[in-house]
Amino acid sequence: MSSRDHRPSRMSFVERHDLWSREQAMAAESVEKDIATHKLELVRFSFVDQHGVLRGKTVVAGDAGALMRNGVAMTSTLLAKDTSHRTVFPVFTPGGGFGMPEMEGAGDFLMIADPPTFRVLPWAPNTGWLLCDIYFPSGKPVPFSTRQLYRNALSRLTDAGYDFIAGLEVEFHLFKLENPRLAPADCTWPGEPPEVSFIHQGFQLLTEARADQIEPVLEPFWRAVTALGLPFRSMEVELGPSQCEFTFRPAPGLSAADMMVLFRSAMKQIARRQGLHCTFMCRPGLPNIFSSGWHLHQSLLESRTGDNAFVSSDGAHVLSPFGRSYLAGLLSHAKASAAFTTPTLNGYKRYRPYALAPDRAIWGQDNRGVMVRVLGRVGDPATHLENRIGEPAANPYLYMASQVVAGLDGAARGLDPGPSADTPYEAKAEPMPKSLAEALDALRTNACFREGFGDGFVDYFLRIKDAEIARYRSEQKDDTPDVTRWEQKEYFDLF
Repeated sequence: MSSRDHRPSRMSFVERHDLWSREQAMAAESVEKDIATHKLELVRFSFVDQHGVLRGKTVVAGDAGALMRNGVAMTSTLLAKDTSHRTVFPVFTPGGGFGMPEMEGAGDFLMIADPPTFRVLPWAPNTGWLLCDIYFPSGKPVPFSTRQLYRNALSRLTDAGYDFIAGLEVEFHLFKLENPRLAPADCTWPGEPPEVSFIHQGFQLLTEARADQIEPVLEPFWRAVTALGLPFRSMEVELGPSQCEFTFRPAPGLSAADMMVLFRSAMKQIARRQGLHCTFMCRPGLPNIFSSGWHLHQSLLESRTGDNAFVSSDGAHVLSPFGRSYLAGLLSHAKASAAFTTPTLNGYKRYRPYALAPDRAIWGQDNRGVMVRVLGRVGDPATHLENRIGEPAANPYLYMASQVVAGLDGAARGLDPGPSADTPYEAKAEPMPKSLAEALDALRTNACFREGFGDGFVDYFLRIKDAEIARYRSEQKDDTPDVTRWEQKEYFDLF
């Protein structure tokens, strides 16, 4: 651990740079009490990287109070890595390849805890967990923090008079781990994907028999998710073999994205301790497998009244005029937003016709074949949008920020989404991207996301993903519609 983790100054890093609100400062005191009450021995400090993956360090509990306020040092090369964990920026050149002196020479940044995120981990004995924001030693926020980028998008929404509400509906695969592939010859970069078998044969969607069959397997997971305080609502048997789904009640703003991060991490960690393998890879490279999606339910509340801004009072439309324009923004920027909602090469194999997945940028009223499904009716306070575009491996901060930025642009321009598509796979509309490369090309020239996320972040993100595609093209010679061995090695364990 770096010497920066222990500072002799009487004033903490948080105090010097005024990084916490009064609520956060009070929560930090509660965290220290909880550590003592639960007799914790270890505390994990984690931040979410550019891919939506948690990275961090584990410290002894006695140091956690000081480190919350003074930071835990991390190498800045973590922000320069693609999904293989290879560094794709020349970090030892002037500016570190980023044009920023703070990123030169693999220097440090600091993880500063967000105290209200503290949890006691149910599956890890005597261990606590804190989600962190990231700062340079100067106190300047790291501009590649996706959590901060989403926070900025929410601030724009607040300025417009609205609050974002999101509900999560997440499909994933849970397998029995047969061979973790830990022989020396298997430890390539990336490593050989683990060998697995199914926990159910599939093809019995939502049958009680299948649900009862896997309930003992899922019990440690739903109990842990509940113990973490996440608003767990249901677990379901999906159609594909070994495919499951968890849903969560709606949550506001930042907490909805934080929830997704913690949920995915918990599922993967608990699975490994149970001799299982959980993956949020969209379409694993296994026989008879089905693609998994992440459907994001969303609505906006008027900050002043708390009313749902999407509710219609017009019998001719299921959405309010504002809701229609917000929806139109999502459709207008669908191709470019796919870079954030579907950020892996593998995820584009889900966009297939007649597969309960979108293949074009359209909407429909209570129709599961469209990109955006509108749920509700005139005067219904529960009216909301279900965007079915995402893959479960997406970085939740980028996924949700893309919705806010695109929706606000549609509202600002008064866009119209057109009529509901009742036959979605025959409708005339812009097709979804056929590949990650196509989505990135759309993002390169998208003025809305460049304004909303900043040119610096968009160019940084493009470079990371371009490197991923370049490796794929150089290492995978037989580009077929099927899931390639390259994809299985790249995503099956990481996500």
